[in-house]
Amino acid sequence: MRRLVVGLAIVLVVLFAVQGGEYSTTALFRLRASEHALRTAIDSLQQDVDSLTRFRRRIATDPALQERIAREENGMVRSDKELVYRFVPAEQEGGKERD
Repeated sequence: MRRLVVGLAIVLVVLFAVQGGEYSTTALFRLRASEHALRTAIDSLQQDVDSLTRFRRRIATDPALQERIAREENGMVRSDKELVYRFVPAEQEGGKERD
């Protein structure tokens, strides 16, 4: 009986040494998984930052891109090559609105 109690005590001490306390083995595995997920997120965000940095540099130095953005965002046109057609709804024809 005494051997059983001593053996059980030894098992409990070893189990506490492995699993017990503030930093248990399962907490270590959870932290490693969390670290891996965070590193993956950081890598993805770093790629986004690098892509945006390259795009910003292109905006500052590429005249063709600047023109395309100006045309898309501000509705700018080339005065020598393009015409602008504006379609006015029938209600606003002649400067008067119909009821």
